[in-house]
Amino acid sequence: MTHVLITAAGSYGDVAPYTGLGFRLRAAGYDVALATHGSFAPLVEAAGLRFRELPAGPAGGKRAGAESAGAPGAGGRKELMRSASAFVRELGSGLVDAAVRGADVLVLSTTTAPLGWQLAEAMGVPAVGAYLQPTHPTRAFPPVVGGTRSLGGFGNRALGAFSLRMVDRVYADAVRDLRARLSLPAATPRSVRARQERAQWPVLHGFSPAVVPRPADWRPGLDVVGNWWPHHDPADRLPPELDDFLRAGPPPVFIGFGSMAGGDGERLSGIAVAALRAAGLRGVLQAGRAGLVASGDDILTVGEVPHALLFPRVAAVVHHAGAGTSAAALRAGVPAVPVPVTADQPFWAARLASLGAATAPVPFKNLTAPGLADALGRAVREAAYTSAAERIARQMATEDGAGHVVKAVERAL
Repeated sequence: MTHVLITAAGSYGDVAPYTGLGFRLRAAGYDVALATHGSFAPLVEAAGLRFRELPAGPAGGKRAGAESAGAPGAGGRKELMRSASAFVRELGSGLVDAAVRGADVLVLSTTTAPLGWQLAEAMGVPAVGAYLQPTHPTRAFPPVVGGTRSLGGFGNRALGAFSLRMVDRVYADAVRDLRARLSLPAATPRSVRARQERAQWPVLHGFSPAVVPRPADWRPGLDVVGNWWPHHDPADRLPPELDDFLRAGPPPVFIGFGSMAGGDGERLSGIAVAALRAAGLRGVLQAGRAGLVASGDDILTVGEVPHALLFPRVAAVVHHAGAGTSAAALRAGVPAVPVPVTADQPFWAARLASLGAATAPVPFKNLTAPGLADALGRAVREAAYTSAAERIARQMATEDGAGHVVKAVERAL
């Protein structure tokens, strides 16, 4: 049997989609292992995949490396880069331990790819990129962690190239250590990246072309194929308490910030409750890392529940604009109020708004109860937002991102 090793690192949204991808590869006849942080072992095993543990990231899996290192103007950039560099050195060591049990092909996420290239070279196996964000420079838009203001075609592409140079700096120590451990000739991350680009290594991007069309200036081998989704058992149902709440009145608003805003739960809960009541809406709050909590006849707090089951039954989604949650709201055909916090979230928030499927982004630092109430009222009551989301949902329903990755693995082998 052919062995596939998927590697993914980061927060829940950076890892969970690969459980669905792994499930599809397993259904295609491959033996699949997913290497990621220990906290995600139950997700991996529930999808029927073999789990291989990687070191936990900063704050237990917070994003690092390729997704955040190149953010221009970020406060405390030197400290951020030191922290990210230390993490990816540990990650590189963990990837070697995960790969030592063997693989015939590697499937690499955005964060693990600069390390996975070294493994593929040492093991003599092909690698396929499966990215959740567009990271290659393009004239079409600035780098996803570089803000949302376009600098024009030349400026966007130049800033994208600069962002990758910053990523290579973060990975420099890890790549040096990894190549020495694997008895590979010394090489810099930049030279290895250039070699991969010359070889036109395949990278499939797991978002809808309806949301981000494939840039015309990307090289061959870079494709936008549609989402792959977190795995959940078709027999899964929402918790009875949540199902009863949904049936007890009009569709509520979902409010959750995923892995963001740790420790800010009391303030955010107060804002959420006040906004919902000012807008005259029911609400489902997802606790998340922030620790949101509230209760009452019109409000229910829940833990992790599959977005695919919950979102089609809500009136709107207030979220941090992570790639996965943004896509899940679109897939359900419901409008959003994006509240971006960091990293690539302003990029996705701006995309949702430009498509007409979300209100204008409300930056997390500017979030207030009156502002959220106003945005919620528009998202729920102005039909244009729902119409735009439903239009995109219909296109997304025709896409099969995981199927494209399965075909890419077949070609690579």
